[in-house]
Amino acid sequence: MFGIRPLAVGGVAVLAIATGCGGNSTHAVDKAAFDGATFPPGVRAADFTLPDLSGHPVSLRAQRGHVVALAFLPGGCRTCLLVAQQIRGALDELESHPPSANVRTIFVSTSPRTDTPARTRAFLVKSALLGRASYLTGGEARLRPVWRAYRVTPPTTAGKTAAEDAIAVLLIDRHGVQRVAFGIEQITPEGLAHDIRLLEGE
Repeated sequence: MFGIRPLAVGGVAVLAIATGCGGNSTHAVDKAAFDGATFPPGVRAADFTLPDLSGHPVSLRAQRGHVVALAFLPGGCRTCLLVAQQIRGALDELESHPPSANVRTIFVSTSPRTDTPARTRAFLVKSALLGRASYLTGGEARLRPVWRAYRVTPPTTAGKTAAEDAIAVLLIDRHGVQRVAFGIEQITPEGLAHDIRLLEGE
């Protein structure tokens, strides 16, 4: 039978589909095709507009028509670099196997006091994502509503270790619906690339 079990990823409740013998639910089979944990149907991604490293506003709504990989990062931590490298690996894989995916990658800061333009640029350079990902910052007053909408706890509240453990990559489909989440223990370049391909093929 197909079973659905709740799974908390990055502070967000999503659904993981466990497969087994028997069962004939097409909906469950479709969900099981994803490597990451799936959200319940119809979970809209909250829109926001924040400045990138150059001060240009980036809106999530403006990414409609593209699959979006979205992650909230508490500064240049080791876990953050690991997540960025996994995403970089997925982008490399997608680019090396035509047709090339047209995914948008967005990082949102959860440490606005320390995420200076110089520091975030260095982070993108180190992870080989400069020019391939947008790193959005801004004052805490602008960021806090976004954190709240995505149920993100900044490191000053949760503690650095807890905040790093809660990092997840969310995949948003071309219609602005949250579809898949990868936690630290589940994320791989191959899994991300696989699920992005599935979303682009819908």
